[in-house]
Formats: sequence, structure tokens, C-alpha cells
Amino acid sequence: MQRGITGLLDAFRESLEEVKDGAKVVFTGTIGVCTPFTELLAYSVRNRNFEMVYVPNADVSKAKRMKFVEDIGYCVADEPADPKNADVVVVLGGLAMPKYPCDAEDVLKFLREVCKPSAKVIGFCFMNIFERQSWLSKIEFDTVINGTIDVEVKRKS
Repeated sequence: MQRGITGLLDAFRESLEEVKDGAKVVFTGTIGVCTPFTELLAYSVRNRNFEMVYVPNADVSKAKRMKFVEDIGYCVADEPADPKNADVVVVLGGLAMPKYPCDAEDVLKFLREVCKPSAKVIGFCFMNIFERQSWLSKIEFDTVINGTIDVEVKRKS
């Protein structure tokens, strides 16, 4: 088991080792919550020249291009993108949270629409949300990366 942010990023990089440089990698997650994780994951593979796309809430019509900004990192741009013919799709766990408008069937429809037949599907989540929402029996992930979050707050007395 790997620990911390570095462990998550290492696991993500390892999950893409067999994917050719320049491939199309499509991320889908919830608005706001998943977006910064998408940008962090994209930054961790910045040397692979992937074409990267972010699709909020698995809604193909809202797909946006991701681009590298010098001295900042990867950002979701306000530019449309085509998520179809993806070599890799990364499904972020925020979609599985009950308060968001997606369910496993929505994500399956999205995967059918954007994936190449040989596409790799990676799940990236925290606190076992895919397992807790029974998505592991509904979506055939090639890899699932699950992190845990512990919070400690120290205040000056």
C-alpha cells in the first residue's frame, strides 16, 4: 500500500504505463469536487503528451479541453473538446456520491459513447465510494485506485 498524495499519483502513473504516449485520456467527475483532482492527475503524467479532456457529470455535451499552463500546471480550459474515441477513461468517485446527479447507468452510457473498443477504464476514488455504492459490480474497471482521507485539525489555544 502506498501512502499520501504521492502514493495516489504513483498509482495513477503506474495504471497508465502500458498506454502509448499521445493517447486520448478522458476524465469524468463532478463539478467542483472532482475537477482539481483531475488537474492533479493530469499534471502527474504531463510528460506523456496525452490529449486530455474533462467531462463534468459524464455529460458529453459539456466536454472541455485540458491544457498545460506554464508555472501553473494542468487546467480545464473553457474550450470545447471531443471526448469520443478515448484510449483511457478515468471515472472519478464523486460521481458515485448519492447527492450528485449521476448513477452507474449514466456512467455506463457515457463509457459506451466515448470509449474505443480497447479503452482502459480507471476508477479513482476515496473512502471506497465505488464499493459502497455497488459500482464495482456494475462498471468493469480495469483498475481502481482508492484513497483514504484522515483529517487532523490543530488549533492554537
